[in-house]
Amino acid sequence: MAAAAAPEPTPLLAPRDGLPPVIETSTQLVEYAEALRGGTGPVAVDAERASGYRYGQRAYLVQLRRAGSGTGLLDPVPLPDLSVVQEAIADAEWVLHAANQDLPCLAEIGLVPARVFDTELAARLAGLPRVGLGAVVESLLGFSLQKGHSAADWSTRPLPEEWLVYAALDVEVLVDLRDALAAILEEQGKTGWAREEFEAILAAGPPAPKQDPWRRTSGVHGLRSRRQLGMLRAIWEARDDLARRRDVAPGRVLPDSAMVAAVQADPRNEGALLELPVFRGRANRRLVAHWFTALARGKALPEDDLPLHSKPGDGPPPVNRWADRDPAAATRLQAARAGLAELSEKHVVPVENILSPDLVRRLVWSPPEPREPSAVAEALRAGGARAWQVELTLDVLTDAIARA
Repeated sequence: MAAAAAPEPTPLLAPRDGLPPVIETSTQLVEYAEALRGGTGPVAVDAERASGYRYGQRAYLVQLRRAGSGTGLLDPVPLPDLSVVQEAIADAEWVLHAANQDLPCLAEIGLVPARVFDTELAARLAGLPRVGLGAVVESLLGFSLQKGHSAADWSTRPLPEEWLVYAALDVEVLVDLRDALAAILEEQGKTGWAREEFEAILAAGPPAPKQDPWRRTSGVHGLRSRRQLGMLRAIWEARDDLARRRDVAPGRVLPDSAMVAAVQADPRNEGALLELPVFRGRANRRLVAHWFTALARGKALPEDDLPLHSKPGDGPPPVNRWADRDPAAATRLQAARAGLAELSEKHVVPVENILSPDLVRRLVWSPPEPREPSAVAEALRAGGARAWQVELTLDVLTDAIARA
């Protein structure tokens, strides 16, 4: 007999209390902060950015919801200081989906939680097959959320009503989702695991600036010489400076493909640069001197100042080189991966959440001495592993590093 089809999810089309007005004055902000202070339970928190449109990752809308307080849509452009809201909810648990994405931009406007519940991370630990907000809401709550506005230009003013509806609905479901996931984690015996993971999110603080961010340029691997890399770095820095001053996403100032094409063409003068298809637009004609000067500056660098082909790293080499460089390490890694995969299947947790793959590689490439459980546990803790991860993986990893 065929299994009954799952019921169709109920579309969420409008906030249950109606769409609240955007809070954009100090008076409105203080009034909503008082409402939050009088509310109860966790606070649902979300933020919308303008990635791909503006420079940086600042928040252009902050959504909050708490039982007894209702939903608040806060505009941080006229209200860059939200400390009155921070004071109202400082002691509450904040519920976010993919907290690492929103916490940095929230901190910039004075919103820093003391406790969090990350519904995406909880869904991972619970073994859900899909962990995007829409998928988790649909599978656990039976609702379908609108799609299509997450990548919008949230710096737009005034914000379209349909965008605001989308933003309000995102926080409307978060606390119910938190409760459903908490129940699953409790049933699976993973509540303590989740608590440690959430504490680790807060302890990590803001991400460190990326080293040599120009190396993330799409197409950089097509550049063969250090001289070309020097030219790319110079034009990347020129683009980044201009993008920052204009508050425009760098890719909108000049696409990555244009920078790589310019380096490969190595134009002899501004006219030759303008002959490249990607530089024929009106905006780049006005900026041709800016781009050509940057290329020339990179090309003229002394040999010692040119970037290396790859940035120096403190970790092990790429895994595909292990068999040649250290066959014993390759054997250890194979054993570790096999053991962790078994743990992943047994506990229904993605293997990358069982333990950071980077930490696994570092441990088996340079095992601690002596290769005993106490030393392995110490190495894991030093690498940022949480207590539950150390307990769960210690035997597997100790066995793996003893292989060779």
